[in-house]
Amino acid sequence: MLTLYGRDFASRLLLGTARYPSPAILADAVRRSETQIVTVSLRRETRGNQNGQAFWSLIQSLDVTVLPNTAGCHSVKEAVTTAHMAREVFGTNWIKLEVIGDSDTLQPDIFGLVEAAKILCDEGFEVFPYMTDDLVLAERLLAAGCKVLMPWCAPIGSARGPQNIHALKTLRSHFPAVPLIVDAGIGRPSHATQVMELGFDAVLLNTAVAKAGDPALMAEAFGKAIAAGYAACQAEPLEPRDFATPSTPILGQAFS
Repeated sequence: MLTLYGRDFASRLLLGTARYPSPAILADAVRRSETQIVTVSLRRETRGNQNGQAFWSLIQSLDVTVLPNTAGCHSVKEAVTTAHMAREVFGTNWIKLEVIGDSDTLQPDIFGLVEAAKILCDEGFEVFPYMTDDLVLAERLLAAGCKVLMPWCAPIGSARGPQNIHALKTLRSHFPAVPLIVDAGIGRPSHATQVMELGFDAVLLNTAVAKAGDPALMAEAFGKAIAAGYAACQAEPLEPRDFATPSTPILGQAFS
């Protein structure tokens, strides 16, 4: 089970809800992925207008847990205000915290992120911070009160897959008891399998599914890939070697 802020989930895939060709395809993708958590941007989808009402009704029909996010926020004030609105609209203390520092790379403003996380944690929010793979930043966010970390493995929407395996391994080894969710940069199911094999707890996706030729099929593929990666990690795979090792023992056999 994946445990996040005291709540258990069978699926280790978190799915974004933006940029799908249609609401029906979004719904199909969510169902076939078997995800139990979806992220929702308050800025694009609110219950205060006709389109927002339709979207909210669709999300409610899927029987999934909603993780609102502060996508598009570029300052502490903006992110905190958006979190307050999300809590009121969606009725949850969960918030995926994004404070963007650079418009080209969408890299988090790490200083603003820590400041906003401290404010929101003190106010009772359960914060999921979108962060880089920096170890010191992770320590600061945990000290601020975060119980879950969401490092990127590459820039948002880049589909490059894990770019710094060493940094991801370092985070995992330093925080063995903290749920770590890779957020951003995953492009293919094999990327998701790779990070799960490193020992990460879950993966959050959006563009890789929403912009695929067949989003629902890709969502299903990601769900299976993440489950396979988690199982492989639990099975303790062999480490790579620099020399050959025969897979069939020769001692005790005739002519040996």
